[in-house]
Amino acid sequence: MPRKLAAGNWKMNGLRASLEELKTLEKRHDDASVDILICPPATLISACKDMLFDIGGQDCHSATSGAHTGDISADMLADAGASHVLTGHSERRTDHGEDDATIAAKSLAAYAADLTAVICIGETLEERENGSTLAVIDTQLAGSVPDAATAQNTVIAYEPVWAIGTGKVPTLDQIGEVHAHIRQRLTDRFSDGGAMRILYGGSVKGSNAADIFAVPDVDGALVGGASLKADDFSPIIAALEKA
Repeated sequence: MPRKLAAGNWKMNGLRASLEELKTLEKRHDDASVDILICPPATLISACKDMLFDIGGQDCHSATSGAHTGDISADMLADAGASHVLTGHSERRTDHGEDDATIAAKSLAAYAADLTAVICIGETLEERENGSTLAVIDTQLAGSVPDAATAQNTVIAYEPVWAIGTGKVPTLDQIGEVHAHIRQRLTDRFSDGGAMRILYGGSVKGSNAADIFAVPDVDGALVGGASLKADDFSPIIAALEKA
């Protein structure tokens, strides 16, 4: 069984003073039995590189270098101290119009830089309500996850778009259905698909983490706002350690 993973996505939050929260978290979980990944803004990656946690970028360009003002390459993230990078987060898909092909290209760039790609997928509320959730998941898995994906270089994060930052959480049965579906698709396509970690993301907090982590094929969580404060993220990590 792969080690469980608690990942925190800080999004566009965090200044150098915010590193005190990570130091507190580090003291509480210096011997954690699960992997911990923090994805701070790019401005803080270098400052975090000596911490015990894995550090990730929140996005990367598909090119290694070039005239792409404001972008950051996977090689740059690795050079700054990152070991992971998020690709395909719903906010990138929505706010920047990123499609599956773009996300696959970014994930390939991550592999080339020896980064683990955390590839995000998930349906909108409209897609959930019209019954197309699993079809959307199939399309995103097929288009966003490169053929070169392995259990070592790829993590899948299922985040229903309608549950991110809203306080709304799918039922445990709904989470279980999608995770089982993802696992089957990964197993069908990849020789080590059974070992690829699948995270759940969307309004995960200390009060519901244990129940979510008890769902089969939930190998951890991708946490947004609750990862910004040690007091909020620590109970989620503790629940994952007990799962």
